[in-house]
Amino acid sequence: MSSTTDDGRPDHTRVTVHQFPATRVLSGRGACDLVADEAARTGARRVLLVATLSASVAAEAVAEALGPHLAARFDRPAPHTPVSVTTKAMELVHRTGADCVVAIGGGSAIGLSKALAARTGMPQVVVPTTYAGSEATPVLGETENGVKSTRRDLALTPGTVVYDPDLTLSMPSGLTRTSAMNALAHAVEALWAPDATLFTDALATEAVGGILSSLPEVLASPTDPDARARLQSAAWLAGTCLAQTRMGLHHQLAHVLGGAFDLPHAELHTMLLAPVMEFNLPAAPAAAARLTRAAGADPVAVVSALARAHEGPTTLRELGVDRSRLRGIAERVADAPYPNPRPLTADEVARLLDRI
Repeated sequence: MSSTTDDGRPDHTRVTVHQFPATRVLSGRGACDLVADEAARTGARRVLLVATLSASVAAEAVAEALGPHLAARFDRPAPHTPVSVTTKAMELVHRTGADCVVAIGGGSAIGLSKALAARTGMPQVVVPTTYAGSEATPVLGETENGVKSTRRDLALTPGTVVYDPDLTLSMPSGLTRTSAMNALAHAVEALWAPDATLFTDALATEAVGGILSSLPEVLASPTDPDARARLQSAAWLAGTCLAQTRMGLHHQLAHVLGGAFDLPHAELHTMLLAPVMEFNLPAAPAAAARLTRAAGADPVAVVSALARAHEGPTTLRELGVDRSRLRGIAERVADAPYPNPRPLTADEVARLLDRI
């Protein structure tokens, strides 16, 4: 029997809504060879190829496959999707008449692809080379004048995603670790999101277990394509979680700190995740139970150990953050908090940041 309001009508606020983007996903070794065909499926005639420098080998192969349909290349995407960089890319779009964007790389390339699609409506074919997960989400974060703002729109979700584990085999161990931790954060926050459902709980739990089991395998054998494929699949599930649920304190801190100090996105996620979990999990017992089962131990301890093993920066100070500005960051977060299982005050956020 359905619940009703005081006047006897059905209470539709209790209805769960799932909204799935229409995304085509290709996965497997050699999938990158099909990118030109996927661009053709969209009806594209003039393709703008966006690629990070680390993806230059794959970009060359895709450019050759596109042949006369390659309108231009843009090789300067930047972290946090600066509006100034998007403006330069848009000039190239207008000059060449590009009607589709193919993006190869990590979050920087895919973020720029989304920003271009937001301004033009162009179809997107994206080829992730890290585990950031942006390719699976309708979220775009853009930075202007040191402030990062985010928006969510299903139209931002790439229409085609191509996962090829061979493109991740040369990823350095440091980036492998931090990028996978970035993906892990998506799944963790989905478990304590206010709009979590049985569907997102299942995805997130599988993603957490998959990342925590496959990441050590990949770090031990970086060129094992099967281990890389398992980690890539788990990261895809984690990104899908982020597409279905609202972000909380972890992502808000990453956005505010990253925009204010121009910090490396994956390393920032890596150092934030365990402290935020320790802060939030006492107020999210269901999430804590699922994470404990997936981790097979205290999830905070497991995640903290993975983060501490990073050979790069593991504290905000090591990233060059002026700690005298952290109080202002805490006040910004507390003044306009993302949905979070534990209510926030500026003092609590400041104490949390002091530990990182």
